[in-house]
Amino acid sequence: MNDESRRVRVVCFDWGGVILRICRSFEEGVAAAGLELRDGYDAADLYDVRRKLSHDYQIGAIEDADFFTRVSDSLRGLYSADEIAAIHDAWLVGEYKGVGDIMDELNASPSVKTAMLSNTNARHWSRREHDFPTCGKAELPHASHLLGLAKPDPAIYAAFTKAVAVDSDQILFFDDLAENIEAARTAGWQAVHIDHTTETADQIRLGLKNRGIAISPR
Repeated sequence: MNDESRRVRVVCFDWGGVILRICRSFEEGVAAAGLELRDGYDAADLYDVRRKLSHDYQIGAIEDADFFTRVSDSLRGLYSADEIAAIHDAWLVGEYKGVGDIMDELNASPSVKTAMLSNTNARHWSRREHDFPTCGKAELPHASHLLGLAKPDPAIYAAFTKAVAVDSDQILFFDDLAENIEAARTAGWQAVHIDHTTETADQIRLGLKNRGIAISPR
């Protein structure tokens, strides 16, 4: 593998946990929506049902209203469909400090393109430019509900690589989940595991620096 083949041409970001702070649990989402936890919400037999619904929603197989209704039903009506929608909307908290500056600096570089690859859904994705503008700055935005695939399925990495039309080892990927990083590396991508519990901008800058992508320090 020569140096030219390893030169990064696409810098790709996950959204939640890298660019955007998000709720990490149902409990956090309920609190963010200003609701209370209700007895029985965490019954073991309900978790797998909600997880399957969330996966199907993220790959675009379920529409918004149907998803909210089905999650409410899976919780045996403990939360109404409208309350599930409120929890869902409150899930997106706010952007990490400084990540917008990084996106601007990368977009000003003629040698790389910026991209997103996020497991998300149509309702959240529709807010990316108005409410959370850094995501809207990505030159090559891709998402699970648009591709019909979700990380860490190897197929989504192959679909993204084909869509951005570069060699797999010319993609640098930032994600906060270990399984997504492992899958990216298996696909031949360069990848950096981000710690979502702290500010992410310095981690991103270090990852870029270590791969020869110079942007201004902050």
